[in-house]
Amino acid sequence: MRILVTNDDGIDSPGLHALAATAVRAGHDVVVAAPAREASGASASLAAVDVGGRISMEERILPAPLAAVPAFAVAASPAFIVLIATRGAFGEAPVVVLSGINRGPNTGAAVLHSGTVGAAFTAVDNGCRAMAVSLGVSFDPRVEADPHWETAAEVAGTLMPLLTGPFVLNVNVPNVAAGDLRGIRRAHLAEFGTVQMTMLERGEGFVRMSLEQLDGGAEPGSDDAWLHDGYVSVTPIRPPHEALDVPLPGLVDTSGEHVGG
Repeated sequence: MRILVTNDDGIDSPGLHALAATAVRAGHDVVVAAPAREASGASASLAAVDVGGRISMEERILPAPLAAVPAFAVAASPAFIVLIATRGAFGEAPVVVLSGINRGPNTGAAVLHSGTVGAAFTAVDNGCRAMAVSLGVSFDPRVEADPHWETAAEVAGTLMPLLTGPFVLNVNVPNVAAGDLRGIRRAHLAEFGTVQMTMLERGEGFVRMSLEQLDGGAEPGSDDAWLHDGYVSVTPIRPPHEALDVPLPGLVDTSGEHVGG
């Protein structure tokens, strides 16, 4: 298959390289295109540096064993990169988009803001199958741990056969050696994530924010809970669709009939 590998941590991320290497080892036709700079939190924004109607991109040579894989550093958000890839910006359009491996989890409501997941949403909306892969590296600066990129890459390769329809497979992998994983579980999105944004300081003309990892309290069966317990959490997500079950009293639907209430 033709596979685009992208991320929101930037073209130099070792997580991106590990994910691309997994796709190459599986025998796929791989192209890598990622932001020239980190674009975390970009969600599905279609942002790019436009100079005279042209989007800047630079060909890169990635570290072995990816030296022969076409790679591009693009002055754009992950979702924009995916969008232009489906229009042939990097050669043949992809069938599958692999986004990641993100440094840090994307669970619960965080998927709304994640550039990693936003790229995958954009892929599905443009006819591709997609997986977003994140590694559960702690946001707490007091916790020092080397990222186990290869563990997440191995999991991604195992789960690729599940990419069978118009949904994003959101995958969160514990930051442990592959042999220490406890298993893989389907999970629902946590309603309240264990990673929360807090305000550290408010001053004259500024505020300072921080991501804080909360202890415990994860909802049973949620992606946060499974990840906390040492399992890979897998959640299929469809990009935004009409909420057909929401009543809107007094309004008329497209058939001309009153609905709701």
